[in-house]
Amino acid sequence: MQMTVGDKLNETLNELLVRLFKDILEVEEKSLITEEFRDITANDMHIIEAVGIEEPKSMTTVAKLMSVTTGTLTKAMDALCEKGYVLRERSSEDKRVVKVHLTDRGRAAYYHHEQFHRQMIKNLASEMSEKETEVLVYALAKLVDYFQIRYYDADEESEFVDWGKIRQNEIK
Repeated sequence: MQMTVGDKLNETLNELLVRLFKDILEVEEKSLITEEFRDITANDMHIIEAVGIEEPKSMTTVAKLMSVTTGTLTKAMDALCEKGYVLRERSSEDKRVVKVHLTDRGRAAYYHHEQFHRQMIKNLASEMSEKETEVLVYALAKLVDYFQIRYYDADEESEFVDWGKIRQNEIK
């Protein structure tokens, strides 16, 4: 059976996406886990990112941001607390609620992670024209939206992109 142009494009798209996901994870792991942060993983960095540098968040909020159960997050959070990246405290308003916030060490890891992403975007954007960047943003937004619709619980609150409205606005 001969492959059609569409089949070849789909195969190429699949190969590119698989490679991209793999490469991003590998590069991020190598870039983030430096001598200073050798005691944590890239996943720990993502938890630190979800905790953020603003006001303390509840464990439930962080778990939702990470798309994991609170139980799964608790195990990882235990390790981050032991290593001095995160502090846990019971809410003064509701003792059942556990709030988490970053320590100075956690903030350093947060900024290290943020710097990695800023540099990655800067390097990528420097290789592309403004129009190419716009096309990439549009395509990636569609990809994100696809995964949100396809793989996340429909009962969860999330914002989905209405591609029809975007296309209509582009035509105007």
